Amino acid sequence: MQIDQQRPFALVRREGADHVDVYSGPVRTLTTLAELPIPSLAVVPYRQIAERGFDAVDDGVPLECLSIETHDRVPLAEALAALPDAAVRTVGPTGFDVTDEDYAATVSQVLADEIGRGEGANFVIHRAFTARVEGSPVAAALAAYRRLLLDERGAYWTFLVHTGTRVIVGASPERHVSVEDGLVMMNPISGTHRHGSGVDLLEFLADPKEIDELYMVLDEELKMMATVAETGGQVVGPSLKEMAHLTHTEYLLAGRCTRDVRDVLRETMFAPTVTGSPIENACRVIARHERRGRRYYAGVLALLGHDAHGRQTLDAPILIRSAELTADGALRVPVGATLVRHSTTAGEVAETHAKAAGILAALGLVPARPGKGVPVSRTADAEVQALLAARNTHLARFWLDERPDPGALVVPALAGRRVVVVDAEDTFTGMLAHQLRALGMRVSVVPWTAPAWGDADLVIAGPGPGDPTDPASPKMAAMRAVVTARLVDARPLLGVCLGHQILSSLLGLGMHRRQAPYQGVQQVVDLFGTPRRVGFYSTFTPTAPTDSLSSPYGPVELARAADGTVPALRGPTFAGVQFHPESVLSEDGLTALTDLLLHVLAPVPSA
Repeated sequence: MQIDQQRPFALVRREGADHVDVYSGPVRTLTTLAELPIPSLAVVPYRQIAERGFDAVDDGVPLECLSIETHDRVPLAEALAALPDAAVRTVGPTGFDVTDEDYAATVSQVLADEIGRGEGANFVIHRAFTARVEGSPVAAALAAYRRLLLDERGAYWTFLVHTGTRVIVGASPERHVSVEDGLVMMNPISGTHRHGSGVDLLEFLADPKEIDELYMVLDEELKMMATVAETGGQVVGPSLKEMAHLTHTEYLLAGRCTRDVRDVLRETMFAPTVTGSPIENACRVIARHERRGRRYYAGVLALLGHDAHGRQTLDAPILIRSAELTADGALRVPVGATLVRHSTTAGEVAETHAKAAGILAALGLVPARPGKGVPVSRTADAEVQALLAARNTHLARFWLDERPDPGALVVPALAGRRVVVVDAEDTFTGMLAHQLRALGMRVSVVPWTAPAWGDADLVIAGPGPGDPTDPASPKMAAMRAVVTARLVDARPLLGVCLGHQILSSLLGLGMHRRQAPYQGVQQVVDLFGTPRRVGFYSTFTPTAPTDSLSSPYGPVELARAADGTVPALRGPTFAGVQFHPESVLSEDGLTALTDLLLHVLAPVPSA
């Protein structure tokens, strides 16, 4: 294997491959993903998320694209022999750009001010280890790549991309999105077990914080699959992702797709495992707390091509567990931790150190893991498999089971009815739309900024982040207008999460901000006499002193909990639920949704 270090090239070893793919060709700087040629290998920066209209600190880092002119497959042994076996030398100070103490303070602030105020379920905040290499950055990256090939395991891609202006080298555990043979796949990974931490793997697998973290990113990636896959996403797993320094848990999502792969790439920017959920508001939170650009952290590498039948293909790992080296020798290793309601400052600080360990060891900036050698795999352990399988016991079968018959779930009384879902900045609405279509309904999703519904049989005031009582919020004012209009016209209405809170307020119920946010929480609630296991993503909740009330829009029945909170209500032509019937956490979500739809769409008895 001969490499011209003066010209752009890329080295890619996919998981389990016995060879390294070597790509070369000219590099161009592009403005949008739509400009990507096929075939090509793109290095997509985080700032590209602005294409979706989401907030990002604009650091000016370019979208670079290697137009593939040559492609060779080099046996792994031959590649290792050709790569330099040399130490990487650094000059000057090294360390994280944000101290442990400052990072811990940010973690505390996000937990209190963002998750605690209902701005989202989880957020990823990053920091970067910085240094400066001595000599050629390309040679340093090649030496690090050799060590990653030898010492890392379980990586989805082990890669090095030299664009001429920078080198990015790393071993990413996570496929973000791929398309092959019309099948789109995503691979949410979350939960981090640090080898040598003293915590047993079984203890890690039973940790509620780690379990909930994976559930939340699973829900968020199902939202993306609902957008790009015609059938939504089917869930497979969970399983272990075992690497040299860490073990993660993961799910695999799959669905059929006919969209251009560049559209798929744009609509899935970027993974909730490196941003948060709901993703649009997560981007605001990231910009608010990081206050600096992310460069390529949380972006993707994207290999675009065609298969033997001329169909488009896409393979895009997340740019994590990687180092960026620029021509002046500057080195940056970005890492982040997922902050959820169970998070502790010490745990999240430690997680960033653990995630940086693999690439820093390959660069020689930290010692290799003591007792170097790959830990014995425990994937086949019966106890491990039992704990993993148990995670699916109370999840929604709608997302876990294959549905070969597209009409299997159609409800005759709902078939053909037209529904408009008003999206309040939470793409749970995409998952909700798939459930409604499975029931036989015709569905449109519209943004809260343009909530038009015409002659729709039903309007759903959908979920979204924020304080429903905020008098200065344009979104809350718009959602109140939607709900008010349907109530005044006595036309069928369903409120979900934020929509339920708005509906409850207009009916005269109180609003309570929980001390402990209900983000990614599964509970059994009494839904008008029937117990239902459902999933909550909320900080605010309506409250009432009684089980019923009289309103200007007719009598209202409340499914009131023992603490006075109201997870659901229903009136003559309206209903509301604080939980998310579409969530993978809602084992009984589809049944509960069906019952409420039949209620609000039932003919109103004449006086």
